[in-house]
Amino acid sequence: MKKNHGISLLLVLMVSSIALCSAAPTWKRPWLGVHVLLTTRDKTEQLTQVVKDLAQMGVNSIVAEINYGYEYESHPELRSGNPSSKESVKRLVDECRKNNIRLIPQFQCLGHQSWKASTFPLLAKYPQLDETPGKYPDNEGIYCRSWCPLNPEVNQIIFGLMDELIDVFEADALHVGMDEVFLIGDDACPRCKGKSKAELFAKAINDYHEHIVGKRKIEMLMWADRLIDTDSINYGKWGASANGTAGAIDLIPKDIIICDWHYGRREAYESVPMFLEKGFRVWPASWREPDAAKKLIDYSRKFDNPRMVGHLNTTWGAVPIRELTAFKPLRYSTSAFAPQSAEYLSEIK
Repeated sequence: MKKNHGISLLLVLMVSSIALCSAAPTWKRPWLGVHVLLTTRDKTEQLTQVVKDLAQMGVNSIVAEINYGYEYESHPELRSGNPSSKESVKRLVDECRKNNIRLIPQFQCLGHQSWKASTFPLLAKYPQLDETPGKYPDNEGIYCRSWCPLNPEVNQIIFGLMDELIDVFEADALHVGMDEVFLIGDDACPRCKGKSKAELFAKAINDYHEHIVGKRKIEMLMWADRLIDTDSINYGKWGASANGTAGAIDLIPKDIIICDWHYGRREAYESVPMFLEKGFRVWPASWREPDAAKKLIDYSRKFDNPRMVGHLNTTWGAVPIRELTAFKPLRYSTSAFAPQSAEYLSEIK
């Protein structure tokens, strides 16, 4: 009985793997994406106005990082200043659908819960959820705050926010961020103190996966850097983990789409084949340097693998949303993957 059960399970896994590979895009139909900060209603309205132009360039995916910039109904106390309304998001959704662009909302999880002296709404309103409660007044001496991955109150709140975003964006995927998490397993946290940082990081990922993929039945994306061991691949402490979270790579589901960002020029981006070999789908991401974007794109295209899904261009405020079509790295990637956009690109030079 156990033997037959094992064979049946193996067959299910094989069929699932075949289905995943056959459904995954290849370089012939890449995901050509742009990541934008959509943290205010003004930005949502600006993006809506340029969707058609982005589509003509060849862009077919937008990752919209909204975080607390939406008029949440489940937790209105967590709205940031000038949040997007349901109506403004719906206009963006309609425009993306009209132009065949996949719109993926992002809610930044775990880390990046502050910036400089400003603490973002969740930890400002509920400081007991902080990974380092009572430490770092005015955020002095840290990069960004994190919430505690073991505090059950956190998921009770953020799952409600995720559900609202999934519904209003009519989303078939959600990006959970998870980049540059430096505060985890801190001695100041009564729950996390002394625990494996890899296991803590994996638990957070698995909690979000269970809700997003398991319950909501959509895809999940995340940034890659905390799954890369800087001792093995020398990206430094920003592009890779130097604080013990990298071991989570073997503790999380393989159907998560890994957004592997690299912003500098290198001869090799060793994490790209590493994630492919681990069985993940990989969406390499560049930023503002055209030459660096070209390096990453050229390197990634060497891998003839159905799990290499395309290229993602991040912006991080380097270009106003109204001027996205003039963003040189984005122009390069779309012209590289979407030759049909060449005529349009020549018109907007």
